[in-house]
Amino acid sequence: MGPAEVQEGDDAGEVVPPWLDHHQKELDAGALFVLKSKGSWLHCGYHLTTSIVGPALLSLPYAFTFLGWGGGIICLVVGALVTFYSYNLISLVLEHHAQMGNRHLRFRDMAHDIMGPRWGKFYVGPIQFMVCYGAVVACTLLGGECLKTIYLLSKPDGTKKLYEFVIIFGCLMLVLAQVPSFHSLRHINMVSLVLSLLYSACATGGSIYIGLSSKGTEKDYSLAGDTPSRIFGFFNAIAIIATTYGNGIIPEIQATLAPPVKGKMFKGLCMCYAVVVVTYFSVAISGYWAFGNQAEGLLLSNFLVDGKALLPKWFILMTNMFAILQLSAVGVVRISLSRAHARTVEYVTVVT
Repeated sequence: MGPAEVQEGDDAGEVVPPWLDHHQKELDAGALFVLKSKGSWLHCGYHLTTSIVGPALLSLPYAFTFLGWGGGIICLVVGALVTFYSYNLISLVLEHHAQMGNRHLRFRDMAHDIMGPRWGKFYVGPIQFMVCYGAVVACTLLGGECLKTIYLLSKPDGTKKLYEFVIIFGCLMLVLAQVPSFHSLRHINMVSLVLSLLYSACATGGSIYIGLSSKGTEKDYSLAGDTPSRIFGFFNAIAIIATTYGNGIIPEIQATLAPPVKGKMFKGLCMCYAVVVVTYFSVAISGYWAFGNQAEGLLLSNFLVDGKALLPKWFILMTNMFAILQLSAVGVVRISLSRAHARTVEYVTVVT
Protein backbone atom coordinates (compact mmCIF):
# COMPACT_ATOMS: atom_id res chain seq x y z
CA MET A 1 0.00 0.00 0.00
CA GLY A 2 1.03 3.60 -0.40
CA PRO A 3 1.87 6.13 2.31
CA ALA A 4 -0.83 6.97 4.79
CA GLU A 5 -0.93 9.64 7.42
CA VAL A 6 -1.42 8.66 11.04
CA GLN A 7 -2.45 11.05 13.76
CA GLU A 8 -0.36 11.25 16.92
CA GLY A 9 -2.02 11.37 20.33
CA ASP A 10 -5.32 9.94 21.47
CA ASP A 11 -6.37 8.82 17.99
CA ALA A 12 -3.04 7.23 17.07
CA GLY A 13 -3.36 4.67 14.33
CA GLU A 14 -6.25 6.41 12.58
CA VAL A 15 -5.62 6.65 8.85
CA VAL A 16 -6.12 10.16 7.52
CA PRO A 17 -7.82 10.27 4.09
CA PRO A 18 -5.77 11.69 1.21
CA TRP A 19 -8.14 14.65 0.65
CA LEU A 20 -7.46 15.91 4.17
CA ASP A 21 -4.76 18.30 3.07
CA HIS A 22 -3.65 18.35 -0.52
CA HIS A 23 -1.18 21.16 0.05
CA GLN A 24 1.01 19.84 2.86
CA LYS A 25 1.76 16.81 4.98
CA GLU A 26 1.49 18.68 8.24
CA LEU A 27 -1.91 19.72 9.55
CA ASP A 28 -2.24 22.42 12.13
CA ALA A 29 -4.55 22.23 15.11
CA GLY A 30 -7.26 24.23 13.35
CA ALA A 31 -7.71 21.40 10.85
CA LEU A 32 -7.56 18.83 13.63
CA PHE A 33 -10.26 20.65 15.59
CA VAL A 34 -12.81 20.43 12.75
CA LEU A 35 -11.61 17.08 11.45
CA LYS A 36 -14.26 14.79 12.97
CA SER A 37 -16.81 14.59 10.17
CA LYS A 38 -19.63 12.84 12.00
CA GLY A 39 -22.29 15.54 12.23
CA SER A 40 -25.83 15.64 10.84
CA TRP A 41 -27.70 18.61 9.45
CA LEU A 42 -29.23 19.12 12.90
CA HIS A 43 -25.77 19.43 14.43
CA CYS A 44 -24.90 21.85 11.64
CA GLY A 45 -27.96 23.92 12.55
CA TYR A 46 -26.87 24.00 16.22
CA HIS A 47 -23.36 25.16 15.30
CA LEU A 48 -24.59 27.80 12.85
CA THR A 49 -27.12 29.20 15.29
CA THR A 50 -24.53 29.54 18.05
CA SER A 51 -22.03 31.21 15.71
CA ILE A 52 -24.57 33.76 14.42
CA VAL A 53 -27.27 34.27 17.06
CA GLY A 54 -26.01 35.85 20.27
CA PRO A 55 -26.96 38.44 22.89
CA ALA A 56 -25.77 41.12 20.46
CA LEU A 57 -29.29 40.88 19.01
CA LEU A 58 -30.46 42.72 22.15
CA SER A 59 -28.88 45.83 20.59
CA LEU A 60 -31.18 45.77 17.56
CA PRO A 61 -33.83 48.11 19.08
CA TYR A 62 -31.00 50.60 19.64
CA ALA A 63 -30.07 50.31 15.95
CA PHE A 64 -33.69 51.10 15.09
CA THR A 65 -33.41 54.43 16.94
CA PHE A 66 -31.08 55.63 14.16
CA LEU A 67 -33.05 54.11 11.29
CA GLY A 68 -36.71 54.42 12.23
CA TRP A 69 -39.38 51.83 11.50
CA GLY A 70 -38.97 51.64 7.74
CA GLY A 71 -35.17 51.77 7.61
CA GLY A 72 -34.76 49.34 10.50
CA ILE A 73 -37.04 46.65 9.09
CA ILE A 74 -35.61 47.03 5.58
CA CYS A 75 -32.03 46.64 6.89
CA LEU A 76 -32.99 43.57 8.93
CA VAL A 77 -34.66 41.92 5.93
CA VAL A 78 -31.83 42.79 3.52
CA GLY A 79 -29.23 41.58 6.04
CA ALA A 80 -31.01 38.25 6.42
CA LEU A 81 -31.35 37.72 2.65
CA VAL A 82 -27.80 38.76 1.78
CA THR A 83 -26.11 36.72 4.50
CA PHE A 84 -28.24 33.63 3.88
CA TYR A 85 -27.41 33.78 0.17
CA SER A 86 -23.71 34.39 0.88
CA TYR A 87 -23.42 31.56 3.39
CA ASN A 88 -25.23 29.17 1.06
CA LEU A 89 -22.98 30.22 -1.83
CA ILE A 90 -19.84 29.58 0.23
CA SER A 91 -21.25 26.18 1.18
CA LEU A 92 -21.84 25.27 -2.48
CA VAL A 93 -18.31 26.33 -3.41
CA LEU A 94 -16.88 24.20 -0.61
CA GLU A 95 -19.01 21.25 -1.67
CA HIS A 96 -17.91 21.63 -5.31
CA HIS A 97 -14.22 21.62 -4.38
CA ALA A 98 -14.72 18.65 -2.04
CA GLN A 99 -16.26 16.63 -4.88
CA MET A 100 -13.15 17.39 -6.93
CA GLY A 101 -10.93 16.01 -4.16
CA ASN A 102 -9.88 19.43 -2.91
CA ARG A 103 -11.59 19.76 0.47
CA HIS A 104 -11.28 23.02 2.40
CA LEU A 105 -11.63 22.84 6.17
CA ARG A 106 -11.26 26.55 6.95
CA PHE A 107 -11.37 30.00 5.36
CA ARG A 108 -7.59 29.91 5.32
CA ASP A 109 -7.65 26.79 3.15
CA MET A 110 -9.98 28.54 0.70
CA ALA A 111 -7.66 31.55 0.59
CA HIS A 112 -4.72 29.21 -0.04
CA ASP A 113 -6.25 28.23 -3.40
CA ILE A 114 -7.81 31.58 -4.27
CA MET A 115 -5.08 34.01 -3.17
CA GLY A 116 -2.03 31.78 -2.91
CA PRO A 117 -0.23 30.13 0.01
CA ARG A 118 1.39 33.26 1.43
CA TRP A 119 -1.82 35.33 1.46
CA GLY A 120 -3.80 32.44 2.86
CA LYS A 121 -1.37 31.83 5.71
CA PHE A 122 -0.26 35.33 6.61
CA TYR A 123 -3.35 37.40 5.72
CA VAL A 124 -6.59 35.43 6.11
CA GLY A 125 -5.35 33.25 8.99
CA PRO A 126 -4.39 36.16 11.29
CA ILE A 127 -7.59 38.04 10.44
CA GLN A 128 -9.75 35.05 11.38
CA PHE A 129 -7.74 34.60 14.57
CA MET A 130 -8.22 38.27 15.49
CA VAL A 131 -11.97 38.07 14.80
CA CYS A 132 -12.29 35.01 17.04
CA TYR A 133 -10.10 36.62 19.70
CA GLY A 134 -12.14 39.83 19.61
CA ALA A 135 -15.38 37.86 19.89
CA VAL A 136 -14.00 36.00 22.92
CA VAL A 137 -13.05 39.29 24.63
CA ALA A 138 -16.47 40.82 23.85
CA CYS A 139 -18.33 37.74 25.13
CA THR A 140 -16.27 37.69 28.31
CA LEU A 141 -16.91 41.37 29.03
CA LEU A 142 -20.63 41.11 28.28
CA GLY A 143 -20.90 37.97 30.40
CA GLY A 144 -19.19 39.78 33.27
CA GLU A 145 -21.63 42.68 32.94
CA CYS A 146 -24.61 40.30 33.05
CA LEU A 147 -23.18 38.63 36.16
CA LYS A 148 -22.73 42.00 37.82
CA THR A 149 -26.32 42.96 36.97
CA ILE A 150 -27.54 39.80 38.70
CA TYR A 151 -25.30 40.57 41.67
CA LEU A 152 -26.60 44.14 42.04
CA LEU A 153 -30.22 43.04 41.73
CA SER A 154 -29.76 40.57 44.57
CA LYS A 155 -27.48 42.85 46.59
CA PRO A 156 -28.00 46.54 45.66
CA ASP A 157 -25.30 47.76 48.07
CA GLY A 158 -22.71 45.27 46.83
CA THR A 159 -19.12 46.48 46.44
CA LYS A 160 -17.71 43.92 43.98
CA LYS A 161 -16.15 45.36 40.83
CA LEU A 162 -16.79 44.45 37.20
CA TYR A 163 -13.36 42.88 36.67
CA GLU A 164 -14.14 40.25 39.32
CA PHE A 165 -17.17 39.05 37.38
CA VAL A 166 -15.22 39.16 34.10
CA ILE A 167 -12.61 36.85 35.66
CA ILE A 168 -15.30 34.47 36.91
CA PHE A 169 -16.97 34.29 33.51
CA GLY A 170 -13.61 33.91 31.75
CA CYS A 171 -12.71 30.95 33.95
CA LEU A 172 -16.05 29.32 33.10
CA MET A 173 -15.33 29.66 29.38
CA LEU A 174 -11.83 28.26 29.78
CA VAL A 175 -13.24 25.15 31.41
CA LEU A 176 -15.90 24.66 28.74
CA ALA A 177 -13.40 25.28 25.93
CA GLN A 178 -11.42 22.11 26.70
CA VAL A 179 -13.28 20.14 24.06
CA PRO A 180 -11.36 17.85 21.68
CA SER A 181 -13.22 18.79 18.49
CA PHE A 182 -15.86 21.07 17.02
CA HIS A 183 -18.20 18.08 16.76
CA SER A 184 -17.98 17.70 20.55
CA LEU A 185 -19.70 21.08 20.92
CA ARG A 186 -22.97 19.85 19.40
CA HIS A 187 -24.71 19.31 22.74
CA ILE A 188 -23.56 22.67 24.11
CA ASN A 189 -24.69 24.39 20.91
CA MET A 190 -28.09 22.68 21.04
CA VAL A 191 -28.59 24.12 24.53
CA SER A 192 -27.35 27.46 23.19
CA LEU A 193 -30.06 27.44 20.52
CA VAL A 194 -32.75 26.87 23.15
CA LEU A 195 -31.29 29.60 25.38
CA SER A 196 -31.30 32.13 22.53
CA LEU A 197 -35.01 31.46 22.03
CA LEU A 198 -35.64 31.77 25.77
CA TYR A 199 -33.94 35.12 26.42
CA SER A 200 -35.36 36.54 23.18
CA ALA A 201 -38.85 35.49 24.32
CA CYS A 202 -38.19 37.08 27.73
CA ALA A 203 -36.91 40.31 26.15
CA THR A 204 -39.90 40.44 23.80
CA GLY A 205 -42.42 39.64 26.51
CA GLY A 206 -40.87 42.17 28.90
CA SER A 207 -40.90 44.89 26.25
CA ILE A 208 -44.56 44.24 25.38
CA TYR A 209 -45.54 44.25 29.07
CA ILE A 210 -43.77 47.58 29.70
CA GLY A 211 -45.10 49.06 26.46
CA LEU A 212 -48.69 48.25 27.40
CA SER A 213 -48.33 49.52 30.97
CA SER A 214 -47.78 53.03 32.28
CA LYS A 215 -44.34 52.17 33.66
CA GLY A 216 -42.37 52.82 30.50
CA THR A 217 -41.16 56.09 29.06
CA GLU A 218 -43.24 58.07 26.58
CA LYS A 219 -42.86 56.59 23.11
CA ASP A 220 -41.14 58.77 20.53
CA TYR A 221 -40.12 57.26 17.21
CA SER A 222 -38.56 60.37 15.68
CA LEU A 223 -34.87 60.41 14.73
CA ALA A 224 -33.09 62.44 17.40
CA GLY A 225 -30.13 64.76 16.86
CA ASP A 226 -28.92 67.07 14.10
CA THR A 227 -27.91 66.00 10.59
CA PRO A 228 -24.29 64.97 11.38
CA SER A 229 -25.48 62.96 14.37
CA ARG A 230 -28.08 61.20 12.25
CA ILE A 231 -25.49 60.34 9.59
CA PHE A 232 -23.09 58.85 12.14
CA GLY A 233 -26.00 57.11 13.82
CA PHE A 234 -27.03 55.58 10.49
CA PHE A 235 -23.60 54.00 9.98
CA ASN A 236 -23.55 52.91 13.61
CA ALA A 237 -26.88 51.13 13.12
CA ILE A 238 -25.67 49.45 9.92
CA ALA A 239 -22.57 48.25 11.80
CA ILE A 240 -24.70 46.81 14.62
CA ILE A 241 -26.97 44.91 12.21
CA ALA A 242 -24.03 43.68 10.13
CA THR A 243 -22.29 42.43 13.27
CA THR A 244 -25.33 40.47 14.43
CA TYR A 245 -25.54 38.67 11.06
CA GLY A 246 -21.94 38.38 9.93
CA ASN A 247 -20.36 35.78 12.23
CA GLY A 248 -20.94 32.50 10.40
CA ILE A 249 -17.93 30.16 10.26
CA ILE A 250 -19.13 28.11 7.30
CA PRO A 251 -16.03 26.08 6.29
CA GLU A 252 -15.30 24.89 9.83
CA ILE A 253 -18.93 23.91 10.40
CA GLN A 254 -19.33 22.20 7.03
CA ALA A 255 -16.16 20.19 7.74
CA THR A 256 -17.92 18.53 10.70
CA LEU A 257 -20.66 17.03 8.49
CA ALA A 258 -20.62 13.31 7.79
CA PRO A 259 -20.52 12.40 4.07
CA PRO A 260 -22.42 12.76 1.87
CA VAL A 261 -22.57 16.49 2.57
CA LYS A 262 -24.99 17.43 -0.23
CA GLY A 263 -28.08 19.24 1.06
CA LYS A 264 -27.15 19.04 4.74
CA MET A 265 -25.64 22.50 4.97
CA PHE A 266 -28.68 24.08 3.32
CA LYS A 267 -31.00 22.37 5.84
CA GLY A 268 -28.78 23.59 8.67
CA LEU A 269 -28.87 27.14 7.30
CA CYS A 270 -32.67 27.01 7.03
CA MET A 271 -32.89 25.86 10.64
CA CYS A 272 -30.50 28.59 11.74
CA TYR A 273 -32.31 31.36 9.89
CA ALA A 274 -35.66 30.23 11.23
CA VAL A 275 -34.21 31.00 14.68
CA VAL A 276 -32.70 34.24 13.34
CA VAL A 277 -36.02 35.50 11.97
CA VAL A 278 -37.94 34.61 15.14
CA THR A 279 -35.43 36.17 17.53
CA TYR A 280 -34.12 39.18 15.61
CA PHE A 281 -37.43 40.52 14.38
CA SER A 282 -39.35 39.91 17.61
CA VAL A 283 -36.73 41.60 19.81
CA ALA A 284 -36.06 44.50 17.42
CA ILE A 285 -39.72 45.33 16.75
CA SER A 286 -41.02 44.86 20.32
CA GLY A 287 -38.08 46.70 21.88
CA TYR A 288 -38.34 49.69 19.57
CA TRP A 289 -42.13 49.75 19.90
CA ALA A 290 -41.93 49.78 23.70
CA PHE A 291 -39.12 52.32 24.17
CA GLY A 292 -38.89 54.26 20.92
CA ASN A 293 -35.74 56.36 20.55
CA GLN A 294 -35.02 55.81 24.26
CA ALA A 295 -33.98 52.20 23.61
CA GLU A 296 -30.63 51.46 25.24
CA GLY A 297 -27.62 49.77 23.66
CA LEU A 298 -28.59 46.63 25.59
CA LEU A 299 -32.37 46.17 25.68
CA LEU A 300 -32.26 44.65 29.17
CA SER A 301 -30.98 48.00 30.50
CA ASN A 302 -34.40 49.50 29.69
CA PHE A 303 -35.96 47.15 32.23
CA LEU A 304 -34.28 49.23 34.97
CA VAL A 305 -34.96 52.96 35.33
CA ASP A 306 -32.99 54.88 37.98
CA GLY A 307 -32.29 51.61 39.75
CA LYS A 308 -35.99 50.70 39.84
CA ALA A 309 -37.05 47.48 38.14
CA LEU A 310 -39.98 47.84 35.73
CA LEU A 311 -40.45 44.06 35.78
CA PRO A 312 -40.30 41.50 38.60
CA LYS A 313 -36.71 41.02 39.72
CA TRP A 314 -36.89 37.27 39.25
CA PHE A 315 -37.83 37.83 35.60
CA ILE A 316 -34.86 40.15 34.99
CA LEU A 317 -32.55 37.73 36.80
CA MET A 318 -33.81 34.82 34.72
CA THR A 319 -33.37 36.72 31.45
CA ASN A 320 -29.82 37.71 32.36
CA MET A 321 -29.04 34.13 33.35
CA PHE A 322 -30.24 32.83 29.98
CA ALA A 323 -28.06 35.44 28.25
CA ILE A 324 -25.02 34.51 30.36
CA LEU A 325 -25.34 30.82 29.61
CA GLN A 326 -25.75 31.43 25.89
CA LEU A 327 -22.81 33.83 25.91
CA SER A 328 -20.66 31.09 27.40
CA ALA A 329 -21.54 28.80 24.47
CA VAL A 330 -20.77 31.53 21.90
CA GLY A 331 -17.49 32.26 23.65
CA VAL A 332 -16.55 28.59 23.78
CA VAL A 333 -16.95 28.25 20.00
CA ARG A 334 -14.72 31.27 19.39
CA ILE A 335 -12.10 30.48 22.04
CA SER A 336 -11.84 26.90 20.81
CA LEU A 337 -11.20 28.08 17.25
CA SER A 338 -8.72 30.68 18.53
CA ARG A 339 -6.90 28.02 20.51
CA ALA A 340 -6.83 25.79 17.46
CA HIS A 341 -5.41 28.54 15.23
CA ALA A 342 -2.76 29.44 17.78
CA ARG A 343 -0.91 26.13 17.90
CA THR A 344 0.13 23.39 15.50
CA VAL A 345 -0.16 19.63 15.59
CA GLU A 346 2.04 17.55 13.36
CA TYR A 347 1.14 14.38 11.57
CA VAL A 348 3.69 11.68 10.80
CA THR A 349 3.82 9.72 7.56
CA VAL A 350 4.29 5.97 7.76
CA VAL A 351 4.50 3.33 5.06
CA THR A 352 2.11 0.43 5.45
